[in-house]
Amino acid sequence: MQIEILGCESFGARSLACAVKTGERKILIDPGVALARLRYGLLPHPVEIAAALRIRKRILAAFEGTTDVVISHYHGDHMPMKAEDPYQLPVEALPSLEGISFWCKGPEKISGLSARRRKELSHFLGFSLPASEGTDFDGISFSAPVPHGTKDKGFGTVMMTRVSEGDDVFVHSSDIQLLDRDTVLEIVAWKPTVVFASGPPLYLSHHVPEASKEAFENALLLARNVDTLILDHHLLRSFEGYRWLKELAGKVENTVLCAAEFMGEKPELLEAKRKILYEKLSVPRGWHESYARGETGLEEGLL
Repeated sequence: MQIEILGCESFGARSLACAVKTGERKILIDPGVALARLRYGLLPHPVEIAAALRIRKRILAAFEGTTDVVISHYHGDHMPMKAEDPYQLPVEALPSLEGISFWCKGPEKISGLSARRRKELSHFLGFSLPASEGTDFDGISFSAPVPHGTKDKGFGTVMMTRVSEGDDVFVHSSDIQLLDRDTVLEIVAWKPTVVFASGPPLYLSHHVPEASKEAFENALLLARNVDTLILDHHLLRSFEGYRWLKELAGKVENTVLCAAEFMGEKPELLEAKRKILYEKLSVPRGWHESYARGETGLEEGLL
């Protein structure tokens, strides 16, 4: 089994995209990328936009040879979108999808916005998207809907993916954020060797006060039952999250690391650094509007 992580916050933009190769299959999971519209009251810095473009190129290149595409839920950092945001992956940029099977989160327990995006993607593809929760096909299994973060807080649900080949079991647990014990126990029951998941959103601790302590206990449980635990996404939208990750890694014998480290790269927490980026590299007034219209390139934003 070969696992390639294509995008994540430790690569500089919001994503949880990866590709998994097993025998004759190549499974592309959550092919999406996005940037926070505002952070510290600031629009995305051009350095972040450049990182998002690099991830977009990786994702588009990964469609070559892909046999299966999985969409865990319908947030813009997890799926190709109808062109409406210059920082995301537009569906219009997708290559030919002929012969690719789609496995998707169903229409149950999602927001009105997610339902609209699901319909838009279906319309673009030209066929109805399946509701894949709870199904199992040729080494790929999908969970029933599990909470997007804390259960019963109104954040909707996501679909987890299990891919197996011989003794190797990879689990993509999407935006669970380690905030629901039952979900973590479900992952453990799948007996994974590698888990790729979103850690808790510590940068939103004022909205999710239970994020750090409860998630840390769940992370310890998971880390002790998997050879390699890759935590990223919401967790690495702050420097506090990276410290949290290293504290966790120091308490277990198994491997715990972020996506960039798993891929042998240096972490670049660009969203967390947005204020610093603006201080070091000024951005001309009106640059974002000009960039969105296609009138300005990235080089003009790095003055």
